Amino acid sequence: MRVKRRAVITGMGAVSPNGVGTPAFSEAVVAGRSGVGPITRFDASQVAVRIAGEVRDFDELAWVEKRERKHVSRVLPLALAASSEALASAGFDPATMPLEERRRFGVILGSGGGSQEWTEAQYGHFFRHENKQMSLYCVPTTVMGTLSSDLNIRFNLRGLSHIFSTGCTSSTDAMGYALRQIQSGKLDMVLTGGADAPLALGILKGFILMRILADKWNDEPEKGSRPFSVDRDGFVVAEGAWMFVLEEYEHARARGAKILAEVSGYGSTCEAFHRVRLQECGEEPARAITMAMQDAGIGPDDVNYVNLHGTSTQLNDRIETRALKLVLGEERAHQVPMSALKSQIGHPQGACGAAGVAATIVAMQSGWIPPTLNLTNPDPDCDLDYVPLTARRAEVEFAIANCIAFGSKNSALVLRKI
Repeated sequence: MRVKRRAVITGMGAVSPNGVGTPAFSEAVVAGRSGVGPITRFDASQVAVRIAGEVRDFDELAWVEKRERKHVSRVLPLALAASSEALASAGFDPATMPLEERRRFGVILGSGGGSQEWTEAQYGHFFRHENKQMSLYCVPTTVMGTLSSDLNIRFNLRGLSHIFSTGCTSSTDAMGYALRQIQSGKLDMVLTGGADAPLALGILKGFILMRILADKWNDEPEKGSRPFSVDRDGFVVAEGAWMFVLEEYEHARARGAKILAEVSGYGSTCEAFHRVRLQECGEEPARAITMAMQDAGIGPDDVNYVNLHGTSTQLNDRIETRALKLVLGEERAHQVPMSALKSQIGHPQGACGAAGVAATIVAMQSGWIPPTLNLTNPDPDCDLDYVPLTARRAEVEFAIANCIAFGSKNSALVLRKI
């Protein structure tokens, strides 16, 4: 009988609102340092929401030449920076890799909107008849698939080049698909994760129309993202990139690579219920998590930590809490520590699953579970252990990283420390 191949993370890169680079991100995550602040990328003074999780002190031109910057979205330099760090930390220099090895190295990226902010700017030029301001690449840069190709081209990786765009589950699904590619033997290595840059005025106005953004905290931005709190009033939109090198286990061992974690399970479902709402029962989010646990071969007693989707919306937080009780059982669910990274960075849309994986790896490697910020007054319907306010010392062997998306989508990964 053929033994299923294993997939491990050997490299990680982070470009986050609370820290650029994995060391800065890791320190901020454990310290509980918020990356949410006033919007500076554009003038938001005339709209109800003026806060976001911006990546500050990031030099785009270190990753994209000045003459090229007008032709690409901000999401590309974010993704390039995180990918470069992930490759370097894994010990890979694509420039020195043999062709056959690069042909076994794919790129599978998740992004909810990709270049939406750039596309919005292009439409602005078009409708103002500023044709000379428009980019020659207004069509290819707008196409989501170009983002992964740009990473393949930059690093000369010849394996497949795929984009997952499934809303908030985009990067979780990308990593799940990367896991399957390695398990099946089609690839030995995958550059995977998520990147999103949705900070633009039109996008902000669209979310405001939906009444799902936090709009009461413009004067105290760091308090705006409040998962599981009784006074939560919506999510904080954010940007960022979190990338990983996923590698076949024996391949990693043979070259003496440091293993950060194993991706041991993936599950995904669709409620087929509503474009943006969740069913109150929580059954399909629970089933996605259960599928991931079954894929990993673990049960409720094996789970040491859950990194929650935790958007800070009334509906999501309540139903995700219910789903975890269905998965783990009422008693066990109250024993397992859980936390929501979005309380620190806001909601980076399709990249949020990869951000949660990065925070989970920090927990595994540091022995500290990241805190959920701003949780001073929990919602009675959200009564699990969300590790409020400060990090907690704990050993994590198995962890769940959970995501929920528009369109009734639910996806989860199981990570293992080895």
